[in-house]
Amino acid sequence: MDTTLVIMAAGIGSRFGGGIKQLAPVGPNGEIIMDYSIYDALEAGFNKVVFIIRRDLEKDFKEIIGNRIEKICKVEYAFQENDNLPGGFVTPAERKKPWGTGHAILSTKGIVNEPFLVINADDYYGKEAFVKIHDFLVSDEAKSNPYAFCMAGFILKNTLSDNGGVTRGVCKVDANGMLVDVVETGDIEKDGTGAKTPDGPIDAASYVSMNMWGLSPEFIDGLENGFIEFLSNVKEGDLKAEYLLPSIVDGMIKDGKATVKVLPTNDKWFGVTYKEDAPVVIDSIKKLIADGLYPEKLS
Repeated sequence: MDTTLVIMAAGIGSRFGGGIKQLAPVGPNGEIIMDYSIYDALEAGFNKVVFIIRRDLEKDFKEIIGNRIEKICKVEYAFQENDNLPGGFVTPAERKKPWGTGHAILSTKGIVNEPFLVINADDYYGKEAFVKIHDFLVSDEAKSNPYAFCMAGFILKNTLSDNGGVTRGVCKVDANGMLVDVVETGDIEKDGTGAKTPDGPIDAASYVSMNMWGLSPEFIDGLENGFIEFLSNVKEGDLKAEYLLPSIVDGMIKDGKATVKVLPTNDKWFGVTYKEDAPVVIDSIKKLIADGLYPEKLS
């Protein structure tokens, strides 16, 4: 059964220190974070990779990673462009920010026609979640119900940066392991052995979404109407409104249109949210190689 890894990389114009953070080398042979995610996904059983990028970065992106990955599996590209809107809507000339992760996945319509896993380009997720999500996507449960989705449930304390606040989708999970609610929560920081937000302490053992969802092609089919509704409600002058996956999925759960099984993972996330995170990522990769989880050279 075919399954696809979708990597959201259209935001790689976000720069620090003169470089594009998602394309910064972190491995001993110039590997970037996406290399390790792709390695883990192929090992888990996924057999196609779709990169969501901006068209103006296509040449550089292919040179840095795309052409290399094409040698080991099928690769396709989807282009998330700010001015690619449905229903006659027009992007304000002043808007620079992408329209969000829901818009990113909408750009894969016609390209992704099989069950898929979606991840961020600049997050390292660990091996466990790739295996669990792949196993779910090929299960009888998922095959029999195109609106039975899944999500990797990370432990909040395993997803925090030492260098500042992060935004996480904080989840409420019922006794059967099903997602009940997900709330985008900003500026979560370490607080000793716990965690805090500007509004006070938050349970560091909470499950959080790291935008690692197992979804069906039918999910993509429903995004356009939802995006039109979203755009209709954007206030004039709001240049930062985003159509976000956690909010979309949350709405489907509350409307009784979908279920989401939370697949717990104890792996530690790391990523380059801040420039100062980069040395930590490099050291973490070195340790994973030393522990035998990855070869010295991936490809």
